[in-house]
Amino acid sequence: MRKKAVAIGLVSVGLGYGLWRGWETGLERTWQGLFGSPDLGPVEFATLRRRTTPNDALICPQDICPQAKPDAEPSVFPVPGARLRSLVSEAALAEPGTSLIDRGPQQDRYLVRTRFMRFPDTVVVQVFDRGHDASTLAVYSRSQVGSSDFGVNRRRIERWVARIGALAARQLS
Repeated sequence: MRKKAVAIGLVSVGLGYGLWRGWETGLERTWQGLFGSPDLGPVEFATLRRRTTPNDALICPQDICPQAKPDAEPSVFPVPGARLRSLVSEAALAEPGTSLIDRGPQQDRYLVRTRFMRFPDTVVVQVFDRGHDASTLAVYSRSQVGSSDFGVNRRRIERWVARIGALAARQLS
């Protein structure tokens, strides 16, 4: 009886560790094999239409995303667009499981993987100038796997925008 309990305990610990370190067990390859490339591609914010499933989140000024209903509107940050873009990168890459997958001429795309199951989410960020030493941004985060994200995408981009705001404020002081 004792050997069986020890064996079950060891299997449980092994499974738990495998889920925690999912990349070592091949979960990323599994998701890619089932659902395709984890990079969901760029976004045209002017024509963006939100998904009908609750597995995306959008922070965007209404004039930039006229066809999509944003979850929130971002602030206008008191920094030039180029500086805001670097602050976005700093904030995004500070997040565990986040990597820059494309730095285009206007947009940056990040791949964020969940800690345990390594589900991929694509986050697209574009910065817009709003006059001299002022800029704002649009952030769209969407899940590749599943029809609901339980609010993960929205909490993520709200956290990123708050961190960007703190970095911009610190730069001014």
